[in-house]
Amino acid sequence: MFSKAVKLTVVMGLLAAGCSNPHYPHQASYELRGRAAPAPIANTARYEHYDDNPVKQVSQQPLATFSLDVDTGSYANVRRFLNDGIYPPEDAVRVEEMMNYFPAEAKPISDKSHNSQPFVVDYELAPAPWNRERTLLRVNIQAKDIKTAELPPANLVFLVDVSGSMDEPAKLPLLQSSLKLLVDELRDQDRVAIVTYSGEERVALPSTSGSDKSTIRHAIEGLNASGATSGEAGIRLAYQQAEKGFIKNGVNRILLATDGDFNVGISDTKQLEALIKQKRDTGITLSTLGVGSDNFNEAMMVKVADVGNGNYSYLDSLSEAKKVLNDEMHQTLITVAKDVKAQIEFNPQRVIEYRQIGYEKRQLRDEDFNNDAVDAGDIGAGKRVTVLFELTLAGQKPSVNPLRYGKQNPAQGKSDELAFINLRWKAPQGGDSQLMSEPVTAARLSTAFDSASQEMRFQSAVAAWGQKLRGSSYLAATSWEQIAQWASAARGEDTNGYRAEFIQLVKLSGKLEK
Repeated sequence: MFSKAVKLTVVMGLLAAGCSNPHYPHQASYELRGRAAPAPIANTARYEHYDDNPVKQVSQQPLATFSLDVDTGSYANVRRFLNDGIYPPEDAVRVEEMMNYFPAEAKPISDKSHNSQPFVVDYELAPAPWNRERTLLRVNIQAKDIKTAELPPANLVFLVDVSGSMDEPAKLPLLQSSLKLLVDELRDQDRVAIVTYSGEERVALPSTSGSDKSTIRHAIEGLNASGATSGEAGIRLAYQQAEKGFIKNGVNRILLATDGDFNVGISDTKQLEALIKQKRDTGITLSTLGVGSDNFNEAMMVKVADVGNGNYSYLDSLSEAKKVLNDEMHQTLITVAKDVKAQIEFNPQRVIEYRQIGYEKRQLRDEDFNNDAVDAGDIGAGKRVTVLFELTLAGQKPSVNPLRYGKQNPAQGKSDELAFINLRWKAPQGGDSQLMSEPVTAARLSTAFDSASQEMRFQSAVAAWGQKLRGSSYLAATSWEQIAQWASAARGEDTNGYRAEFIQLVKLSGKLEK
């Protein structure tokens, strides 16, 4: 819960979610609706296009270098499409955000396991369920959690779009209900303020102690939607409020919530990015919360959050708001490692080809790995990050014939090593980066997919679903029912019902596929 996660100074200018019913319980108990898609309507939602990662030959490109990502907005947005009876557009699907949506079923790793490091790295190998001629490498990165008593105070600014388009049950009213969930979790040392913008910007609630819950609730209930959208002055006012409430050695973050294009009034997007970078370097970060469908500019929401060293989330229901704003808020706000990069070197003696599943928008140049000036993703307290590769091992049939005149690869290093994992990160306060390494050996390879761990099997099902939604040729022979079966067999305890819901979404995807 939020009180267990952070001390807050919240300037609420946050989000609104787009779902047909803001109280729709996206839990295991809901039935597969499979309703007919509504009549086509004009939709100006914008998603940044990207191509899937290609298969790469290890002899030519032995290094895979990328920034880690902990966003989850794509999963909730795709769920909203499916629940509205619409098959999602390919560019709305980001497989890494699907995999990282689900909390780990395993028990949290204790601080002792980390030995002064901000996270631990583990891996597993198993046959790919959709192609037995391929092997999956799953890299699991588990950040250390922080005890409630050790959580720093937080100064949050919620910047809320209250333009006329927010006057729908699934938008501003959902946001108001979501914010009220936070109020009971606030502590005396937490502070809250609300900044709104539409035709004009205003401070709806000056910085207020978390002990004054009645005043905060009254301010939330008083928000009304009207007017046009113009956010330039609003975002500047939000930064002013964040600066006024700045907490040294605390959390200082703006949460921007909007149902559409954030019309900041700054003509050049790069000017907006420059402003956010400037404030980021002073210790004020920025996250985004998206809602709605028509005119939803997800590309902007993702980019702004990346530049602001924050996170992008999408709210499609009150249940999702609780997950994002209560249950996992400390993972979003409390950074344990910043600018986290991964570089995996594959052994050409043992691995012929590899294909990274997801993280297309997080790729880096190989030389960026050791360059501390290159920005990368941050990892929050207790967060689990999953990275998945499809490998062609020596002895398996490659997709590309070996070169007749190509350079022959001599035995290199340890013959039992398939790959070598390198992670580089900085402390939350900055400074020089640190390095962690872990060899990947064939001894961890499961002989059959069914004998792999529960987490490996479930995450493989999620990855298969995401790829199939994107129309991947690698999943062409795999049915939706097969994916649902893989997930069902690896459901586990599923305390929150997220995995049971996922299984229903897989089946719904099959009913809506054209």
